[in-house]
Amino acid sequence: MALLGKLNELQINRRTDFGLYLSDDKGNEILLPNKYVTHDMHIGDRINVFVYKDSEDRIVATTQMPIAQVGEFALLRVNAVNEIGAFLDWGLPKDLLVPFREQKVKMETGRSYIVYVYVDNASDRIVASSKINKFLNNVPIKYNVGDSVDILIVQKVDIGFKVIIDNLFWGVIYSNEVFKEINIGDRIPAFIKNIREDEKIDVTLSDRIDRRIMELADKILMYLMNNNKTMHLTDKSDPEEIKNIFECSKKDFKKALGHLYKKKLVLLFPDYVKMA
Repeated sequence: MALLGKLNELQINRRTDFGLYLSDDKGNEILLPNKYVTHDMHIGDRINVFVYKDSEDRIVATTQMPIAQVGEFALLRVNAVNEIGAFLDWGLPKDLLVPFREQKVKMETGRSYIVYVYVDNASDRIVASSKINKFLNNVPIKYNVGDSVDILIVQKVDIGFKVIIDNLFWGVIYSNEVFKEINIGDRIPAFIKNIREDEKIDVTLSDRIDRRIMELADKILMYLMNNNKTMHLTDKSDPEEIKNIFECSKKDFKKALGHLYKKKLVLLFPDYVKMA
């Protein structure tokens, strides 16, 4: 059965003046309006479509993808506010409603908020909520250190950034491990660094240390090749200068240089590094 608010693979069943009727594995039909129909769509083909309710509350399909599906968090902008609630731009013709009861703070037109997208059981409509805490940390943690995850950057805090991990858990990434610009609302890959006794999760943007150092060493070699085989950054250089060029910590930079030196790929001098 087709899932509301999700990407579904459906079969093209028949063609009408209004568009194509697609069927799920139970034989239920859903209209794909003409504006989404392309010439390479044929009866019997299976296509991926997003299923939602249009402005007339009819279940329809679209080849457009929203910014977030049901079960996901996203940073969305408010297009309008009326007596019902706030309406968010989520990338589809029909805006996404956040009822007043689901607003952590009163939403304002033009501002953006982190929200969770879900199907309201009472109305059977796709809606969103900015009261995101109730949708997180509701299942057991089954990660191991080093596991790859997807994170959403939610809030800047004193120690770094609060993030949402795999649309399931709160997590933290520390400032001293961020070596490139990240912004609220960014979705980026990360790795589990630590699961504390209180079940709070720390994440890192870097994979295992050995792989990170190898990648940084390759980056240093490429920099040398593009700069006449010489650079004026050394293990004594200012950490900020190293960070600006290689997006890494001074500690990792020194490890990568050491690796290249042991491999006899670079020569180290007090004021510069030269490719061997």
